[in-house]
Amino acid sequence: MYIQGKVTMISGLKAFFKLEAASGILLILAAILALVAANTSLKVYYDQLLHVDVIVAIGEFAIAKPLLLWINDGLMALFFLVVGLELKREVLVGELNQLSKIALPGIAAIGGMLVPALIYAFINRHDPYALHGWAIPTATDIAFALGVLGLLGSRIPPSLKIFLVSLAIFDDIGAIIIIALFYTADLSLLAVSVAAAGIAMLIFMNRQGVVSKSAYLIVGLVVWVSLLKSGVHATLAGVAIALCIPYSGRNAEDKPVYPLQDLEKDLHSPVAFGILPLFAFANAGLPLAGMSLGDVFSPVPLGIALGLFLGKQIGVMLFTWLAVVLKIGKLPGDVSWSQLYGVAVICGIGFTMSLFIGSLAFTQTEVSGDRLGILVGSLFSAVLGYLWLRYVARPKPVLRENEHSS
Repeated sequence: MYIQGKVTMISGLKAFFKLEAASGILLILAAILALVAANTSLKVYYDQLLHVDVIVAIGEFAIAKPLLLWINDGLMALFFLVVGLELKREVLVGELNQLSKIALPGIAAIGGMLVPALIYAFINRHDPYALHGWAIPTATDIAFALGVLGLLGSRIPPSLKIFLVSLAIFDDIGAIIIIALFYTADLSLLAVSVAAAGIAMLIFMNRQGVVSKSAYLIVGLVVWVSLLKSGVHATLAGVAIALCIPYSGRNAEDKPVYPLQDLEKDLHSPVAFGILPLFAFANAGLPLAGMSLGDVFSPVPLGIALGLFLGKQIGVMLFTWLAVVLKIGKLPGDVSWSQLYGVAVICGIGFTMSLFIGSLAFTQTEVSGDRLGILVGSLFSAVLGYLWLRYVARPKPVLRENEHSS
C-alpha cells in the first residue's frame, strides 16, 4: 500500500508539473499575440473587443462591465478559487502540512516579496501616485516559472520544483492579503454584509457535512456578486469559497467523496489552458509605438523591472541563506546553492499576478508603464534563469553509503 501510494503521489506530481509547464507556454503565446494585436493594424479591433459592454441582467438587477473587467473581475475569480483549493489541499495533505516543510519556502517567499517592494518604493519614493504600484513586483507566476523549468527536463531535481511550487503558493497568499488590505475601494456596508452572510452560510454547510460542489458554487456566486458591489475585489470570493469546501466527506449513499480534489481537478485545466491565457491576451497588449529605451528607465517600469529581476533573486537567496544559517530550514539534499540561485532568478517572472495587481494599482488609460516593467523584468528573469540552470548550475553530488564508509 505504501509503495503504491508513493507511486501515485509521484505520478500526480509529474502530471501537475507537466500541466503547469504547458500552461506557461500558452501564456507566452497569448502575450505575444497581445503584443502583435496592440502594435499592428489589429489594434483597433483589439481595443474594441476588450471594451465591448457585456451585460448580465435578472429583472431589475444588472451588472454591466466591459469585457476586460469581466475577465479581470469574473474569470480571474475562478483562478483564485483554484489557488485557494490548491492551498487548502497542500496544507491538509501536501507539501505544506508540516512546519519543517514550509519553513524554508515560506521564509524565502517573504524575502522575495519584501526586497522587490523596497526597491520599487525607493525608486518611486517622490511620486505618491506611482507608489500605488509597490506590490506589482512582489509576485511570482508559477505557470511561467514551471514552464521554464519544464524546458530543462531531468536537469532539475523534483525537490527543487517542489520548493518553487511551495514558494509560489506563499507568494499567492501574500498577494491575496495585499489585494484585500491595500487595493480595496470605498466599502458598501450592505454588500459587505450580504457577502459575510454568504460566507457564514458556506462555513455552516461545511460544518454540516454538505459535500455537494454545486451547493457551494451557488452560494459562492452570491458572495462573488456581493463583493463585486462592495468595493472589496471580487476575486477574493474565489479564495473564500475554496477554504469552505470540505476536503472529504460522505455522500447520500454513505460513500467517501472528495469534493475539494474533484473541484480542483475539474477547474485546473480550464483555468490553466483557458482563463490564464485569455487574461494574458487581454492585459499584455502594450502599445510600443513611440517608445524608446529611455522609457524603460522611467521610475515606474524601472522599479518594477529591477524589483522583479534583482529584488526577487536577492530576497529569495538572502532569506533562504538566513533560514539555513539560523537552522530554521534545511536545503534539500539533492539541491545545490547554484541551482537554488537559478530558481531564485526564475522567481522574477511575475507576469500573471503582476499584471493583475497592476490593473488594480493603475488604470489602462493612464500612462503608468507597469506592463512595460513587468514584461522587461519577467523576460530578463526567464532568460537568465534558464541559461544559468542549463549551462552554469551543476547538480549537487549525492554520496552513496559505501563512499561514506571508505
